Amino acid sequence: EAPAPAGPAHAARAKRPVALLAAVAIAAAVIGGGTATLVQQLLGDGTGIAGGFNGTVVSQTSSGTVAGVAEQVGPSVVRIDTRTGSGQGTGSGFVLTADGEIATNNHVISGASEIQVTLSDGRRFPAKTVGTDPDKDLALIKLQGASGLKPARLGNSDGVRVGDQVVAIGSPDRLTGTVTSGIVSALNREVNVPKSEQAPQRQRGGDGSWPFSFDGRQFNGNPGSNTTSYKAIQTDASLNPGNSGGALLNMNGEVIAMPSAIYSPAADSSAAGSVGLGFAIPVNTIKADLDSLRKGGGSGTAGGSGGRSPSSTADGFGAGF
Repeated sequence: EAPAPAGPAHAARAKRPVALLAAVAIAAAVIGGGTATLVQQLLGDGTGIAGGFNGTVVSQTSSGTVAGVAEQVGPSVVRIDTRTGSGQGTGSGFVLTADGEIATNNHVISGASEIQVTLSDGRRFPAKTVGTDPDKDLALIKLQGASGLKPARLGNSDGVRVGDQVVAIGSPDRLTGTVTSGIVSALNREVNVPKSEQAPQRQRGGDGSWPFSFDGRQFNGNPGSNTTSYKAIQTDASLNPGNSGGALLNMNGEVIAMPSAIYSPAADSSAAGSVGLGFAIPVNTIKADLDSLRKGGGSGTAGGSGGRSPSSTADGFGAGF
């Protein structure tokens, strides 16, 4: 297990009232719900469509490079736009099957009445929720009318080592197909965050900060009982609002984790951004949950357009990432 952060530095952070884990908080700006302030039309326009992934054949000279990974996997990563009762939001996902199964975070699609998926080539498809697992912050959606998609290759997160180079692909701030890179900073980081917007709102600090716990330490009060936790892969690859549900890849172009949370010293989720502390759900956790998700998941609503789960609602807090 990776060593805990140095005591003095962590203690200094703990004293800051504005410390925020924008976890379940990188699904990008939900408008409404009293949390986000990015005022955009998240559905219906072409903002942020990238055209950089036209080819999927990687040259020998590009193999094992960031450029090579981007060329290879870019077409397999999608942008997910949602409408909820409290506004609109954006996240990411990656393709599992040629006919349009997409893996993403539960907090990306939680409470959505409408889901629209944009591919790297600009094509758009409506999607329905197949299953959700709020306790693992995972969800499976299915595109309607899609075929011939390029599935991402799933790797083995048990083989990941601290110091391994990684590439992240997602849609921060609706910028489809954004590529960043870094290394694996630590393994088995325990992240404990609220499942939905309502949990943190009820316990929001008087200074405007959100409660959370990380690495066994509490910040800004107790996160409360409506939380979920997981052992995460920590990375310094830049992750920002909209990267949630996307792909963290090794240099062979295999998905090793799903970016899901960031730590940010900001007073609210709308100001959250990368400070080099990102957290991703290991792909082996995702693979182990796929059969359950295909059957509706622990709390899923199979076939529903919104995938509302009993314990998770429109994700204003979650939409910060």
